Amino acid sequence: MNTPVAVIGAGPYGLSTAAHLRARGVPVRVFGRPMVSWRAHMPAGMLLKSTPAASSIDTPQAGNTLQDFCDAVGGRRYESDWDIVPVETFVRYGEWFQERLVPDLEQVRVVSADRRADGFELKLDSGEQFRARAVVVATGLTGLARLPRELAAAVPDGPSPIGPISHSSQHSDLAVFAGRDVVVVGAGQSALESAVLLAESGARSVRIVARGRAAVGFGAPPDRQPRLRPGTPFGNAWSLYAFTYHAGGFRHLPAPARRFLVRRVLGPLGAWWLRDRFVGNVQVTAGRQIVRAHVEDGRPVLTLRGPDGRTGELAADHVLAATGYQVDLAAMDFLGQGLRTGITVSGGGPRLDAGFGSSVPGLYFTGLPAAASFGPVMRFVCGTEFASRRVAEAVARHG
Repeated sequence: MNTPVAVIGAGPYGLSTAAHLRARGVPVRVFGRPMVSWRAHMPAGMLLKSTPAASSIDTPQAGNTLQDFCDAVGGRRYESDWDIVPVETFVRYGEWFQERLVPDLEQVRVVSADRRADGFELKLDSGEQFRARAVVVATGLTGLARLPRELAAAVPDGPSPIGPISHSSQHSDLAVFAGRDVVVVGAGQSALESAVLLAESGARSVRIVARGRAAVGFGAPPDRQPRLRPGTPFGNAWSLYAFTYHAGGFRHLPAPARRFLVRRVLGPLGAWWLRDRFVGNVQVTAGRQIVRAHVEDGRPVLTLRGPDGRTGELAADHVLAATGYQVDLAAMDFLGQGLRTGITVSGGGPRLDAGFGSSVPGLYFTGLPAAASFGPVMRFVCGTEFASRRVAEAVARHG
């Protein structure tokens, strides 16, 4: 069959899926800007929390790992758990991977995808329309930034990188906040590292606001990992081992349990190497819940409530919400309305079968949208090893 499979997205999951499909002889067209989320929506100077072993994009062909890239360009090799990979290096690796394995990537946007009797009809912003036998959605974090409703109420037009409140995904250079007072909302790696980068870029003051009393924590370095627990790319723990190497069983858990585990496992915790840069440079207001936010004379003001019920206000020049991402099918507006309404949702994302297929025949999801079915490993690059092989096998078999 010469009708192609359409892969929408050119980040690690989209590129990996395309490489696996082509290895099976499946004709495929891939759309998107290579590594755009990593290149345009993460701040300069960021380091990967994942170890080098968890940072290679999976492919059936040998010679395409992160280490292979470093050898090919003559750069530093990242091999041990003590090595920390800069985001700029990872972006260059992804682009190198794309040039080798998906050289005909089409850097155009898919405007719409709709189901037809014999497959799908897609429209591109170039004006082209074509048919596809199957569609794989691998759009990553695009359009899924989560802003708490209390902050959203203060900015009716949405967060903005030049406004009083923004989301961490809207920044590629935090030096623009030099000389300003910034509040960072969140307690995960993105929040803690953004706070450190703000302080190191010359912000006058940086403060973390987090709900938990002991919200700010950091992982253990490699030599302090529990020795009697199985190893994983994320640390030594039975739960991490199960979710990393047995992700197929995750989808059989009840939906509430899956939703809870996706949120909590590998959840808010800073990398071990960030602690020394954080302590003494970033202030912390923990155990405080944001109950209201408003803008006064151009400055955001947060109303915080403590565990005793008392409230107080905190003002800043800018509030940076490092509050993560949430799968929202409505945000995937390139999927036609009829297509979206046919997708069964469970556990906070599309309910997927063992081959990552949705309730719409021929429509597949991989990467973050698949986390609700296959667990938190789908939030990380190493999840491509589990996902891409299964997607390619299912598409080749069923279309």
